Amino acid sequence: MDNKRSITEIIGERYANRTYREKPISPEHRELLDEYLASPVKGPFGATARFLLVAAREGDSDSLRGLGTYGIIKNPAGFIAGAIDKSDHYLEDYGYLLERIVLYATALGLGTCWLGGTFRRSGFARSISIEDGEAIPAVIAIGYPADRPGILDSIMRFGAGSKHRKPWEKLFFIGDFTTAMTAESAGAYRVPIEMVRRAPSASNKQPWRIVRDRGRDNFHFILARTKNYYRNWKIVGMEDLQRVDMGIAMHHFEATAAELKLKGAWTVDAPNLALQAGEAEYIVTWKGL
Repeated sequence: MDNKRSITEIIGERYANRTYREKPISPEHRELLDEYLASPVKGPFGATARFLLVAAREGDSDSLRGLGTYGIIKNPAGFIAGAIDKSDHYLEDYGYLLERIVLYATALGLGTCWLGGTFRRSGFARSISIEDGEAIPAVIAIGYPADRPGILDSIMRFGAGSKHRKPWEKLFFIGDFTTAMTAESAGAYRVPIEMVRRAPSASNKQPWRIVRDRGRDNFHFILARTKNYYRNWKIVGMEDLQRVDMGIAMHHFEATAAELKLKGAWTVDAPNLALQAGEAEYIVTWKGL
């Protein structure tokens, strides 16, 4: 991210904003966002996505009509939607790439909120001219945060438990799932791992687990599924949002490691761990260099 502010500061400022000021995105911010969205960037698994800002301009109150706010977003200035080819790990790549945009918007002083849904036949799909074989796993509401959060913001944040992140010992481990990783044992990677803990996730389920190899800077990212979570949403055609969550966590980890000059790369190198089928799934490994 081309920004002089610390990535940890930006991550700390981001929250799910559902109530916005009745104000369009400024021409300056719109230009910066459009330029950022137009820059092609690959996800860690090699997929690229097309992103589009659909925003209301001054005097154009009807420009968002038909896109929908799903009853939980008040006065958004616009939405960011993306389309991505359905390749292997496209959902992780989508989460990685869209969270990159979210943090850029946060650095500009804009509020955002992740929205999952069924978008294949939505106004978003028409706006971005979705093609066969592409998906829109999630979209982002965007705008200037209201001076005070709305009642719905407070209810949703309380219901999701967004202020109550799981502790380290429930998320991060060394060698296997019996030895908890502590901030001290994380060493130089303490901050990147903490930024994973602070990452947003669907319904704040925090499905990521990290297992570090003993004595090595290899960090295995495991998806620990919430029981029946995806099965329930799959019925209505939603994408597997917990895989999107893994991509979000990967971006937090990588961006923070880069800022701290911790060299490494993503690789698929499954560890010898006992993973219960259907409940836990190996995704990727960060291999320190």
